[in-house]
Amino acid sequence: MSRTSETRRRFFGKSSALLAASAVPSLAVGKAAEPVGVDYYDKLGVTKIINAAGTYTFLTASIMPPSVQAAVAQAARHPVRLAELQKAAGEYLAKKCKCEAALVTAGAASALTLGTAACMTVANPSAIQKIPVDMAGLKNEVIVQRAHRYDYDHALLNCGIRFVEVETMADYEKAFTDQTVMCHFFNAAEQGGITREDWIRVAHKHSVPCFNDAAADVPPISNLWAYTQMGFDLVTFSGGKGMRGPQNAGLLLGRKDLIAAAVANDAPISESIGRGMKVAKEQIVGMVAAMDWFTDQSEEAMQAEFRARADRISAHLKSIPTLEASIVVPEVANHVPHLLLDYDHSRIKISASQVAEKLRQGSPCIELNPSTGKRNAQGMTGDKDTIVVGVWMLQPGEDMVVAQRLHEVLSAAV
Repeated sequence: MSRTSETRRRFFGKSSALLAASAVPSLAVGKAAEPVGVDYYDKLGVTKIINAAGTYTFLTASIMPPSVQAAVAQAARHPVRLAELQKAAGEYLAKKCKCEAALVTAGAASALTLGTAACMTVANPSAIQKIPVDMAGLKNEVIVQRAHRYDYDHALLNCGIRFVEVETMADYEKAFTDQTVMCHFFNAAEQGGITREDWIRVAHKHSVPCFNDAAADVPPISNLWAYTQMGFDLVTFSGGKGMRGPQNAGLLLGRKDLIAAAVANDAPISESIGRGMKVAKEQIVGMVAAMDWFTDQSEEAMQAEFRARADRISAHLKSIPTLEASIVVPEVANHVPHLLLDYDHSRIKISASQVAEKLRQGSPCIELNPSTGKRNAQGMTGDKDTIVVGVWMLQPGEDMVVAQRLHEVLSAAV
């Protein structure tokens, strides 16, 4: 990943104007909707958090904008025919994403399973009833770069596939057999010697479809069509991350025949790998509404707002001795400004991970980015013991709450 940095001096130089603007909600993210009815978090004793981390599943990802919340609530009021809704939503989303076809899935991991099943089904229609236990006569080899093996392998392995690992172009050319059913690419992989373009070109030379897992790779908004237009036959995005749709929804985009095969493997069809991956009417409508909201945003305005939040936090910390602030924008996944805070640990006697724990245990409960205190994490932290603040999921006014708590914890350790 590349780093784009701004110095502490630049941050603090414009602190006055930024602090004055701190109470103004962003038009890019909207004002949070007022809660209606019983607060079941309180009733169940579940701690609410300020999300200064990012769109992580274990932190329930993003908060849906008011327009998406309203669409979900409205959809809950009426029954419809599920197949009709999925078809209409898919056609609408395909137009928005400038691709042949689309399917709302139960998250990006579900899309990985359904997309893999789709490739196997196009190769052999009997796969729908057979996978993953009866693989006789089914193509099931998936070529992947060794550096692209990751935590989500299991979503593909659920279909009974076998990975064939490659490292070089020569390996890749030799890896194709009569059992090759798909070539898989992890879009945010930090290593791997074969480019997207070469990956697609060689796969298509062998008439094998390519699948790109780009789950966390919006923004930028243009990525929604960049990879299908590049030539990937299937692409998945998480719905509950940068698009700010329902957390348990995702998108599978791509070739019309492959999306049709994914539908054939999906709920409500009982004898299929996707029967347990049911997407409710509320989530389907929520994804359509989220797409409308997301594609109406200004890329420049969103990025500027995120930087302004980072500026306000760092400006509030300018009295902390030795503290240095910088912004890092990851090159691919989570391509938004992150605030990095480094300091002399001989002057401020607390580790970054200890800071994170104190914010977690405090009131309000604040979660920092999980890269905090981890060296060389996600290409952001280098070899320093760094505090990483993910600003893009903060709600209006929460940036200053985070700033105040950071100031309290760091100043107490001087």
